[in-house]
Formats: sequence, structure tokens, C-alpha cells
Amino acid sequence: MKNVFDVLKERGYIKQTTHEDEIRELLGKESVTFYIGFDPTADSLHVGHFIQIMVMAHMQRAGHKPIFLIGGGTTMIGDPSGKTDMRKMLTREQIEKNGDAFKKQVSNMLEFSEDKAIMVNNADWLMNLEYIPFLREVGRHFSVNRMLTAECYKARMEKGLSFLEFNYMIMQSYDFLQLHEKYGCKLQMGGDDQWSNIISGADLIRRVKGEPAYGMTFTLLTNSEGKKMGKTVSGALWLDGEKTSPYDFYQYWRNIDDADVEKCLALLTFLPMDEVRRLGALEGSEINKAKEILAFEVTKLIHGEMEAKKAQDAAKSLFGEGANDENIPYTEIPRSEFSEGMEILTLLDKINIVSSRSEGRRLIRQNGLSVEGEKVKDFTLLIKEEDFKDGKLLIKKGKKVYHQVRLV
Repeated sequence: MKNVFDVLKERGYIKQTTHEDEIRELLGKESVTFYIGFDPTADSLHVGHFIQIMVMAHMQRAGHKPIFLIGGGTTMIGDPSGKTDMRKMLTREQIEKNGDAFKKQVSNMLEFSEDKAIMVNNADWLMNLEYIPFLREVGRHFSVNRMLTAECYKARMEKGLSFLEFNYMIMQSYDFLQLHEKYGCKLQMGGDDQWSNIISGADLIRRVKGEPAYGMTFTLLTNSEGKKMGKTVSGALWLDGEKTSPYDFYQYWRNIDDADVEKCLALLTFLPMDEVRRLGALEGSEINKAKEILAFEVTKLIHGEMEAKKAQDAAKSLFGEGANDENIPYTEIPRSEFSEGMEILTLLDKINIVSSRSEGRRLIRQNGLSVEGEKVKDFTLLIKEEDFKDGKLLIKKGKKVYHQVRLV
């Protein structure tokens, strides 16, 4: 079997490693226990986490053992990495509820059993630490001068870095030490914004245990212009079907730029690289076939084949003649709200397909909005109950975004 390190490198996952040659050799000769941590700051994983889950799946398929770490303790502190402001403080109850949602979502991608993969929560060892003993045993290994040079802290120094957040690196490093002692974990992986925390954890193990430990980070999911992917009008592209419908999820990938197709196929699907390169090389209208395959494969991984098929069928219906498929996203609004008419800009805002009323005006000005197939020309257009057909109204934004309004 091909060394999984080479697989990850070929597909474009790997950004940085602590010891590239040693890691590659280790992954080629034994089953390695590794971990990735996920702080449950929301009630769903989003597409930014998906890269890391894909890496875990590739590693597991190659015979290595993932530890999916829920950051029940570290979320109480808040990771300053990549953040301009301090994170919102969550209660233990909120954190536990979010962690349960993470477990459910990732179970579709990874096989959990004692010898295949495990899920642990760092609240189990962080929440009951004794402060003075912890400082003496662990804190003494950290240099404040060195910590302040880390990117995750440097970016925050001007706006202010709380002492609470300053502890985050030590907490994450201690996680790695605990997992090393309890489960023989030798490798920590994560997004490239975690590089400082990861190398700090590997260094702590070497200092305390005198044993080797390694780190690897992955490229962040960005488009050809270097901007983060996974942002929509309504916010993040969530993996929870209640927060981002399977249809909207499918359509996001169906509508990406041509230049991003090959990269996304490599990172977000398990298609063989020969097929990835073939699809990525398609040009003109042919590239749309590659986008359909990408959208279907990613949606299938997250929501299952049945939901992926529904989303695919809905998209084909909308771009064909019917435009009335039951699987397209919709918003239910009380019939009474249309008794005297609702302004189109208010409706657009209510169904969340524009980020602001000004975007709605711009959309209408550019002839980018249709209601039941008719272009909207007037900002003050009133949508009335009689405009609905069988209690439904189809709104089209641009060429590819459809949303149905249903009366209740």
C-alpha cells in the first residue's frame, strides 16, 4: 500500500511538518496513533473542519488510528489563533451540547471502535487541574518570550491579549502530552493556523518524556485568489443539514470557480488522483461535468448518497424546465404577512438570500432577480398572496440560486 504521507502530499493537504523524513518513515512502518482537536464553539462542524476530517479518514484507511479530540476544556479558554477579538464565552452546558453534535456528524466519516478510532474530551483532564502543581510541572517548560513570538499571539498584541487566552497554548500542549501518555499518541495534526500550538506540544513531550513526538499542518481551504472558501450569504457552510441544507451545500460546490475544481476534488473527495487531474483539465462547458461530480461526491460524504441524489435531481430540475422540485431550499412564511403585500427587499432579507437590503437593491438594479420567471425591476415591488401558485413562490437570484417561499 502507498505510504499515506505520499498520498496526503500528492493530494495537496500537507502545509508544514516538524520532521518530514521521520514522519514519512514512521507512517510507512507502523500503525501510528494521531490526534486532531476540535473546539465545539458552535453546534455544528463547518466546511473548514472538513479538510481535517478527510485527512483523518485517509489516515484511518491506511491503518493508522485517529483520536478525535473534543475540546470541552480548551473551549472554556478560547483559542486566539486567527482571531482579532476574544471568543464569546460559552457555558459548560453549551459546550457539551455542541460536542455531542460534533460526534454525530463525524461518525459518518470515521469508524469508531477501540482499535479503529476513539473520541475523547479534554475536559476530562483539564477541568480538574490544580493550578500551582500544574504551573510547577508543566508551566516551567514554557518560555514567555518564545510564546510571544508565536503568530497566534503576535497578531493579537496590538488589540490586547487576555491572560485567559494566553494559557491556550499550554492547555493544547498538555493535551498532546496526556494523549501521548494515555494512548501512545505520537503525532498531532491540524490546520496551519495551529502550527505554533502543535510544535509547542511536541516540544513539551520531548522535554517531559524524552521521547519523539511530531506535528503536521494542512493547507487551509482557499480559492485561487487565496480567500477562504466556505462562506455564504448566511454565514459559514455548515455540515449540519438543518443549518445548511443538502441542496445549498451541493449548489455551493456546483458553483465554484473553474480554477478551484481540481484542488477541491483532490482535497474533498476520495476520487483517484488520475481522475481528479482528468476532470480538472476539462475546459469550457465541459468543466461543469467536473463540478457536478465534485458537488455530488462532497454532498454524499456529508449527507449520504440519498440526500446527494435529491440535491442533484433538484438542481437538474431547476436548470431544466420544471423548476418546482420539492427538494429545493424553502422558507415558510405565514399567509397573513402577505395580506397587504410584502416589499420585495423585506422578503429577500427574510429568506436570507441577500446579506443586506443594499445588496438586494444592487441585485435588482443589475437585473439579477426574478420572481416566478419574471425579472424584478422595482425596489418597491409588493409580493401579495395572489402572486403565489398553490401556496408557493419561486425566487431566482443570479443564474444559479433558487429559493422557494411557501405559505403556511
